Amino acid sequence: MYTIGEISEMCGLPISTLRYYDKEGLFPDLKRVSGIRKFGEKDIEALRVIECLKRSGLELKDIKQFMKWCTEGPSTYPKRKALFERRRAVLEEEMRILQKNLDMIKFKCWYYDQAIADGNEERLTQIVPDGLPEEIKRFYENAHEE
Repeated sequence: MYTIGEISEMCGLPISTLRYYDKEGLFPDLKRVSGIRKFGEKDIEALRVIECLKRSGLELKDIKQFMKWCTEGPSTYPKRKALFERRRAVLEEEMRILQKNLDMIKFKCWYYDQAIADGNEERLTQIVPDGLPEEIKRFYENAHEE
């Protein structure tokens, strides 16, 4: 069992955040010994899931609903799975967009390295996109894909 201070250090979260989560009912099975919160492994795992869902963009009210479903037992497995399926789809789309942006950045870094070396963009305007090196062409194509 861990104190709130130990959990704060372990997880890099302010004590105030952990207290808030507890107040909001996100740790339904949290034990108290003489009024002091004691976190077990189950609470630490719950915190990992809470932080994952929060970082994935889920609102606190939806995280609270998820935690409520967890206390309701196996009948809520389909609801819980559906929540994670939706989050996965959202994150995969965000990752696709981020990859597209990263590929544009990579292409432009290469492009300006070449322009700096050449002293101008004349050669580049003639080779973009068909004459690009293969790796750079992949970046270009992904960045320009509709």
